[in-house]
Amino acid sequence: MGTMPRTARYAAHTLLAALALTGCSSSAPPSAPPSAAGSASPSSPAPPSPVQVCTSLVSYWAKETLLGTKWSGLDWEQKGLSNAQYEIHEDAVAAGRAEERTAGRGKALELIDRFVAQRCADEGGATRSSENWRPPT
Repeated sequence: MGTMPRTARYAAHTLLAALALTGCSSSAPPSAPPSAAGSASPSSPAPPSPVQVCTSLVSYWAKETLLGTKWSGLDWEQKGLSNAQYEIHEDAVAAGRAEERTAGRGKALELIDRFVAQRCADEGGATRSSENWRPPT
């Protein structure tokens, strides 16, 4: 039973990160009200935008790094980040550490959320410059 190929490991880590970010809730989502046309079939929610994925993923990992959790030492690829998202991650962690020294951990975590949301929005999800990222098909 050897190790998984790099591509399989990357996919597994990305899936785990996505599951962690979605909360893995065991409760069912609330049902949507019927549409104006009275259709009985439920519609699927729209997939998250690249900016939403970037914000959730990078903010999560930046806060984990600031907190020094067990998995915070994973590399950018294991965290499922593009090169550009990892750059945002590193800048957010640096800003969070500076904020933590002056205003405390709670304010640092809030700053990370704002900082990452702004940078991900400015960079359209920051999916460029990753040798592993491919647009959805």
